[in-house]
Amino acid sequence: MSVDAVHQSSTPGERKAREVAEEAREKEWARPSFAKGIYLGDFDVTLIHPYPVPDPEVAKRGTQFLDTLREVCETIDGARIEREDHIADDTMTALRRIGAFGMKIPREYGGLGLSLADYGRALMLISTVHPSLGALLSAHQSIGVPEPVKMFGTPEQKQEYLPRCAAGAVSAFLLTEPDVGSDPARMSSTATPTEDGSAYLLDGVKLWTTNGPIAELLVVMAAVPPHDDNGAGSGRGGISAFVVEADSPGITVEHRNTFMGLRGMENGVTRFRQVRVPAANRLGREGQGLKIALTTLNTGRLSIPAIVAGAGKWSLSIARQWSTERVQWGRPIGEHEAVGSKIAFIAATAFALESVFELSAALADAGQKDFRIEAALAKLWSSEMGYRVADELVQIRGGRGFETAESLAARGERAVPAEQLLRDMRINRIFEGSSEIMRLLIAREAVDVHLHAAGELASRDAPILAKAHSAVGASRFYARWLPTLVAGQGVRPGAYGEFGPLARHLRFVERSSRTLARRTFYAMARWQARLDRKEVLLGRIVDIGAELFAMSAVCTRAEAMRRQDPAKGADAVRLADAFCEQSRERVAETFRRLGDSTERTDTRLARAVLDGRLRWLEDGVIDQSEGTGPWIASSRP
Repeated sequence: MSVDAVHQSSTPGERKAREVAEEAREKEWARPSFAKGIYLGDFDVTLIHPYPVPDPEVAKRGTQFLDTLREVCETIDGARIEREDHIADDTMTALRRIGAFGMKIPREYGGLGLSLADYGRALMLISTVHPSLGALLSAHQSIGVPEPVKMFGTPEQKQEYLPRCAAGAVSAFLLTEPDVGSDPARMSSTATPTEDGSAYLLDGVKLWTTNGPIAELLVVMAAVPPHDDNGAGSGRGGISAFVVEADSPGITVEHRNTFMGLRGMENGVTRFRQVRVPAANRLGREGQGLKIALTTLNTGRLSIPAIVAGAGKWSLSIARQWSTERVQWGRPIGEHEAVGSKIAFIAATAFALESVFELSAALADAGQKDFRIEAALAKLWSSEMGYRVADELVQIRGGRGFETAESLAARGERAVPAEQLLRDMRINRIFEGSSEIMRLLIAREAVDVHLHAAGELASRDAPILAKAHSAVGASRFYARWLPTLVAGQGVRPGAYGEFGPLARHLRFVERSSRTLARRTFYAMARWQARLDRKEVLLGRIVDIGAELFAMSAVCTRAEAMRRQDPAKGADAVRLADAFCEQSRERVAETFRRLGDSTERTDTRLARAVLDGRLRWLEDGVIDQSEGTGPWIASSRP
């Protein structure tokens, strides 16, 4: 059997994984989605322009809290957190005092009831003191107990847990296991109903439990075995979500993990041995756990774009100061073209990072649009571009960028933690869905219309007759849809004129959106049921849409700023123009790579490596990995 044939075969495990993921996915589109339209060639700027206007009272409370938070931040020593790998008790006390653990919790439950935009601005601010502070607060509020309880909890659960969380009872979210990452179908943690149906007995191990070692409350995902309905639930079983008291008998934090970055973050391995969890602590129905997790992440993912936007602004500040102070060959280094281009990239990207977050948060706060793709794109694009910004800052700083802040201070220079930023930013491409997984999730939503149109054509296991029937329906759909992609506003010279000099970029976005939709159709027509295996191709389709989304965000934000403050708005337009020029180059290159793939040769080479045929290439080095123990420790209790 050829390599291609091997990779196109479908195993029962793969089918089960797809079924579990598909069942948990939100399938309805009751509200319009701007980002979904980009992938369908339907660029509707009216969905994001003008920006939704926040409630004045909510905005006022947000501004007041941000002022208070800034005062607290100025008292926190980020270098101490980095040095001690720990957030001090006095810092935790100060954050509790001002209500930082309840920013997203409604006021009726003791929280501050801030908008998602102001919550993100708070994370942006505090993360520039030290990113572990942002990780602490976002893991607690974005994916920890407050968010799923607020969205899926009963009135009794809300009254029980939300006031505690708002007062500072730290929470954590436990999904990942030592041998289960993005494939929940293989989850081994179990929650077995007791005979009387009053409780579940929880067994298993959870890995990378951010806040886990210090949490008072946990949201735990575990598989309930199929069972008769005895009062504990519907009897259907499946992955379910539970709120668990962290001091319950049978819970052990076995290890506190350490990482290349985010020192000070509490993250560990938690084991459950026959932990009794009352049935009243289950969130939603049995089998609804993965859907709860994915829905929670729709808004939870926006914490990463907020934190990354803060890092981008901080990077710009450091790059500006250093590039004006440091002189080489008689001129400040910023005046040399090679460095100046990097400064321009950092400035334009910093503006775009903030714009992408602000737009996504505004859409979420307004509640009138379906923003699940926007949130996912914001997380994916921001994490990738933010790391590039950090890397360029280190390059601009040269040897001082590679040197630690502690070493710089010890020899009398300003303690700039540029290398720390690079280490800290790296995790964002992995946190809450790696970039590779995010591309697949977004691609699934982007091609949803095509899958519906294709019907059984998109199924590997459908019989020939069913495929033939679906082909007729697909032909009718595409006969109506494809002509809409021939021409649009992007070919009209005066289109989007209200955006002034940025109108040409929006015309480019509109044209590119239609081109992207056509290219996606061609891919669907060619690969049909095998399209989900073309991960590189799908990833590039997603990346083009992400750039188009970012361009749309900067143009609409710059125009809003120009209307509010003409002086600052003029600078915003220049930033947006520069960003769009840079983004257009990336879009053009990715479009080119859609039809110029090295996939076939890469696949064969990867298989040769995995089969061990290229072991000779590893000769000549000291291999310290083999023979030192298993790659994955057993997760069995």
